[in-house]
Parts: sequence; C-alpha cells; structure tokens
Amino acid sequence: MNEASERPHHFIRHIIEEDLAQGKHSFIRTRFPPEPNGYLHIGHAKSICLNFGLAQDYQGECHLRFDDTNPEKEEQEYIESIKRDVQWLGFAWSGSVRYSSDYFKSLYGYAIELIQKGLAYVDELNAKQIREYRGTLTAPGKNSPFRDRTVEDNLELFKKMRAGGFAEGAACLRAKIDMASPFMVMRDPILYRIKFSEHHQLGNQWCIYPMYDFTHCIADALEGITHSLCTLEFQDNRRLYDWVLENISIDFHPKQYEFSRLNIEYTLMSKRKLHLLIKEKKVTGWDDPRMPTLSGLRRRGYTPTSIRKFCHRIGVTKQDNQVEMSALEACIREDLNKNAPRALAVLDPVQLIIDNHSNAKEWLTVPNNLNNPGMGHRQMPFNRVLYIDRADFREEANKKYKRLMLGKEVRLRHAYVVKAKYVEKNAQGMITAIHCEYDPETLNKNPSDGRKIRGVIHWVSADDAVPAQMRLYHHLLTAPHADTSLFLEVFNSESLCIRQGFVEPSLANTQEGKTYQFEREGYFCTDKDSSEKHLVFNRTVSLRGENTLYDF
Repeated sequence: MNEASERPHHFIRHIIEEDLAQGKHSFIRTRFPPEPNGYLHIGHAKSICLNFGLAQDYQGECHLRFDDTNPEKEEQEYIESIKRDVQWLGFAWSGSVRYSSDYFKSLYGYAIELIQKGLAYVDELNAKQIREYRGTLTAPGKNSPFRDRTVEDNLELFKKMRAGGFAEGAACLRAKIDMASPFMVMRDPILYRIKFSEHHQLGNQWCIYPMYDFTHCIADALEGITHSLCTLEFQDNRRLYDWVLENISIDFHPKQYEFSRLNIEYTLMSKRKLHLLIKEKKVTGWDDPRMPTLSGLRRRGYTPTSIRKFCHRIGVTKQDNQVEMSALEACIREDLNKNAPRALAVLDPVQLIIDNHSNAKEWLTVPNNLNNPGMGHRQMPFNRVLYIDRADFREEANKKYKRLMLGKEVRLRHAYVVKAKYVEKNAQGMITAIHCEYDPETLNKNPSDGRKIRGVIHWVSADDAVPAQMRLYHHLLTAPHADTSLFLEVFNSESLCIRQGFVEPSLANTQEGKTYQFEREGYFCTDKDSSEKHLVFNRTVSLRGENTLYDF
C-alpha cells in the first residue's frame, strides 16, 4: 500500500513500465512466496510491500504462495501467522492461498521429463560425499560415479524413490549440468530428496520432496508470474531458475529480478536465528515485543501504517546496506504523534504532597491530543496527594535542571505551578514524599506577577491512580552488526526492563493493542497480558527528545 502521494521510483518499477510500454506484458502478476517455517519479520515486510504494492499500483495481481517443500520444519501455525501478518499490513492476495504442494504432481512430471532428456539422474552418494564432489569456489567439482546411468535406470530408480524404496539420504535426484561451472549452484544441484515426514497439506502422499530452486521457477511459470522478485542472495540461483524453465516443456518463462534485503542495526533478519533465541529462552516467543517479527512489532505497538511508511522510505536498490533503527522509530513516532491519545503515567513513583491544598477533588479538562483536536477531551482528577516520577525531583541541581527541586517551581502538566518545600526520607535515606505548595491562580496559565516557570512534569492523582506494569524495551543485541554465528554472545540481557508504576484512571478499561503517548515518557501499547486487575503496557518507542516542554 503506497503511503506517498507519488509512487517511489526504483529499478523494478522502471523494468515493469518498460515491459508494459513495449507490450511484453499487458498485465502484471507478482507473488509473495514465504516458507512456512517461522513467523515473518520486518525484512519480509519489505518484500510484502514491494510485491503487493506493485500489483496494486499497476492494477495487477499478487499471489500468496507458501513454499511448503520441507515438511520437517513447516507448521500450520506458521501458515496462519503469515496470512494474518499480510492482512494486518493492509494487503489482500489474489484468489485463494496457493501452495507449492499444489503443483507436486506437475513437478514430478517435469522431473521425469528431465530424466528422459538425459538432464537428471539419481545419485546414491551421501550428503558428505556430494559436498566433497562439489568442489570449492576455487576448484571445480568432479562427476558422481552415478552420473552416467542410463535414462531407463534413472527412471526406474526415481520411481523407486517415489515409492519409498530408499532410506532417507540414500538417494536423490540431481540435475545434470556442469560440475566445473564457476557457479556452485550449477554443479549438478539436487532437485529431489527423500523425507519420510507427514506434510501439513498432503499428509503422507509423498516421501520425496522437490528442492526450492526446482519448485519455485516452475510454480512461477504455472501461475503466470510476470516479475519474480527476490533478494540478492538468490542472484546466482537465477541461472538455475532459467535453466530449469528452458529445459522443460512449459509455455511461460517468468524473469527473476533481485533487490537488496533489509538489514537493521541491533537486531536479526533470520527466522532460523530468531527461532534459536526462542529455543534458548532468550525471548518468550515469536511475538515477544523485542523481536523484529511482525507479530512482535504489532504487540509492541507498531502500526501497519508505520511499517509501510518505513518500507517506502528505505526504497528498493541492488546495494546491501544497514538501516539505522532510528529510521524505523521515526516512522512510528510520526504515526502515533498524530493518532495516539495522550495520557499521564508515572513509571517510578514518589509522593508529592501539596500542603496548601484543601484535598477537595478537582476535575481538570484535558485535551486527548493537541496535534489532533478532533480526538476531544477527557476529565482527570486532581487533589492534594499526587505521584510524580522520582527522576523529576532533586534536592539540589545546577541551573540546567528544569524539573522540580527544593525552593524552585515547576508546572504540573495540565494543572498548577508548585514549589518544593521539604522532603521525607526513610531509614535508608530514600525520599518517600516531597512536600510542596501550589499557586491556585496558575491553572493552565502563567503566574500573574510575570515570574517565569521553566519546567513541566507529569503526575497522577494518588487517590485515583491505577497500578500498572511498564515494560521498557531496548535493542535485542548489544552490537549494531551482529548477524553472525556469534549472535547469541551479543544478545542484550538488559533488553527488557520492568517498572511498577501508575496510570491515570481513564486507562482503567484499556483494551489490548490500544496505543497511547504517556506524556514525557514515550509511546506505549496495552499488552495482551493486561487484565482489569493487572494493567500491562509495552513501551513502543521513546519520545524524540527527553523531557520536552509542552504548551499549556
């Protein structure tokens, strides 16, 4: 979904527009082909926005097709989560959901065709031997001793594979291309392997499963995909993509185009590594708000609009790069700044006692969002005993400190000017209460004598405050560029900080997924763990600058 008034220009758009202008295609059809072996992360969001966005912009179609060729790692749970994420981002696939397994009979037939043409053979080398025979980046591979079997023998052996006559790993079907090719992917790649695993769609109908590189191009052709878009790590695989289609009797030949994958600082863009974090109990699950999964971002409070905007801004290129986390955070701030209601919350509370207040409860009329007047107002209680944040008070401080200190004045947000007089402390020397006086003439206005009030702090009424748990999140990793085999060593053990605080009473009946700006604290989202008796909020993102001063 294109959030901008103009379409973003990039090389894939230029290719599509040129193809349309030259009559190469009259209709654009793309696809999003995830493997259902985990939850989608924000890197997949870039591909979703690209494929579905192009189809929308050119009045074409985009298919959702699950690459379900490895039943050992695939689950229905992942299929449902992927469908949910695509829809949450605001997109709809054309027709019914498709599966690579829909084409298993056709794929098997094309494998038979390659064998009949002398372009595929059944190999009985084991996995280790196949790796050894393949060679290296600097040394060519060597032919398997089974490479020159007759067509008849290969047909018989492949049918034996299909019938379950071999043990797993005892045989595979390989393409016969060139073991001396400078491209490793062309050194007789495996087309089929044996797996005695129940398939989530087809049960036990098959015990041989096609490889991705064999499946993907044929599925694209059968569906009439005009532009097959993938990330740069599949650039060499394009040679195999074309080889397969050129050597089978299929009418349509899509073209593959590669773009750079999304990498973001301080996090991971690998389902395998994210799964390992779950397995090692570093996080609580795929939707842990620290995870870069779409379900984790959704739970943390990110919106579809913010993610689409982020994908639009980073663009589509052929150059790998590392995107700063601040780019993603800027997009959610822009969205929530306009659309999230304001509320007052105290994360680390200490009592503020107004000695000259009568303790008669007042109800203050407070705007829900100054940037969006249409969001209206709410009523908020104010009385003698309040909670403020402990960090907003010091007994002594230099002139740069603009919050509350002894003998100095600040404004209570949406309320009065107060001056701190003295404090109470416990036996350990910790402040337990701050005593102050307020100026009753300063409700949302400056003092009449012209004195200037430099600071504003937030508060909640102690009598009406609602207890709440605040979950504050930090980077998943301690190093910005750590997508390596050592990523567990740089997992940030302080990526979650829990505070017990209070929120204003208007939030007592908040609903899961509801986002707020807790003024001066950041943007927060009601977590799914929240209940009427136990409110839980996730901090989505901090404010752009700390302790920003506000208008009255």
